[in-house]
Amino acid sequence: MNDAEPLTLDQVAALAAAIRAEVAKGVVGQADTVEHLLIALLARGHVLLEGPPGTAKTFLSQCFAATLGLDFGRIQFTPDLMPGDILGSNLFNFQTSQFTLTHGPIFCDLLLADEINRTPPKTQAALLEAMQERRVTLDGAVHKLPAHFMVVATQNPIESQGVYPLPEAQLDRFLFKLNVDYPSVEEECRIVARYGENRGAPTPAELNIASVATPAQLDAATRAVAAVTLADTVVEYIVRLVRATRDSADLSSGASPRSAVLLAGAARARAALDGRDYVVPDDVKALATGVLRHRLLLSPAAEIEGKQVEALVRELVEQTEAPR
Repeated sequence: MNDAEPLTLDQVAALAAAIRAEVAKGVVGQADTVEHLLIALLARGHVLLEGPPGTAKTFLSQCFAATLGLDFGRIQFTPDLMPGDILGSNLFNFQTSQFTLTHGPIFCDLLLADEINRTPPKTQAALLEAMQERRVTLDGAVHKLPAHFMVVATQNPIESQGVYPLPEAQLDRFLFKLNVDYPSVEEECRIVARYGENRGAPTPAELNIASVATPAQLDAATRAVAAVTLADTVVEYIVRLVRATRDSADLSSGASPRSAVLLAGAARARAALDGRDYVVPDDVKALATGVLRHRLLLSPAAEIEGKQVEALVRELVEQTEAPR
């Protein structure tokens, strides 16, 4: 494969298959989560993984990064973390009598923001510019981040002490919020059989997970995704679906225009992974829950009635007429 040439859809599918195969060397199951990570990668989006402890959220992120040949960074979010711990700072060099920029861990290709909800909103806000514009501003100077910069954040939905809710502006910058659930009985047996030797958590390198993509190939793959046709009728369908969230009596806050843009990009990526150069309404339907669930707030009446955001999204998808 020539890295300088745009990838065909067959080559995009082959690259995705190679990534899935490498991730599967370490992670048992979670095929749907891996698929959404691939879509986010090709759509240049960010992902929030939510699930109970011990469901391999962090390990999955590490294995996924190892297959891509990208610079991997990790931040363990804690209550005492400061914005400078993420972004870096200008330090005075007494030898040169000049300030020198010390890069923070955010200067990488794929950033794992582990347990992101354990740090206060002030520190979480340090990610806003980076996630939206792929750049960091320090002391008035703008520093660009890599073109493939991607945030994969994790959080635990069980604990309520020592955690902070993510601000709406922060949530809206994630393409997907994915619920990572417990494995099936068969998968859990495979996990225990594979890793139940009390030898500590393995690294992707110890599992022989290899890099199967280059930055140039990822560039070519994202260009192929951007060329996927999005018909006007599908654009209108996406907009009607997103606007329906703002008109629902069960929701006190609907989805933003950004969510419609991100949903369109994700639908293009899903179509490309399926070998199609055009988006169909089923692409939108399949991704709607992951794109919208973290952007919607239930009304007080809906909360009292015990309604769930995911169920409301499915209802809106069924009620919104799709183009033929």
